[in-house]
Amino acid sequence: QVQLVESGGGLVQAGGSLRLSCVASGRTGGRFGMGWFRQAPGKEREFVAAITWNGDSTYYSDSVKCRFTISRADAKNTAYLQMNGLNPEDTGVYYCGAAVFGPPIFVESRSYEYWGQGTQVTVSS
Repeated sequence: QVQLVESGGGLVQAGGSLRLSCVASGRTGGRFGMGWFRQAPGKEREFVAAITWNGDSTYYSDSVKCRFTISRADAKNTAYLQMNGLNPEDTGVYYCGAAVFGPPIFVESRSYEYWGQGTQVTVSS
């Protein structure tokens, strides 16, 4: 079992920045791929970014590429999502996922066996 806890969400004006954190606990002896998804009201959960178990590769949706950066600090069992240049379309609940049993297809939510409870991000215009 892996438990994930997200933090760092909040209210920010358009053009602002936030950094989300996702702390993993439980079965963290092995490393695994991590991903961020988001869900806006009335919409399906969508892929945002992902990072491989060793941090060698990262993946981004077209809508956030060049604005968001995913990273990981394995010594802290933590994954981060640095979000710059936020706009109202980025509003939603952001979820962290752990892909423990691979190899994952990072853009697909079904690849992630564990999820956090989510953190709300609201961008005002």
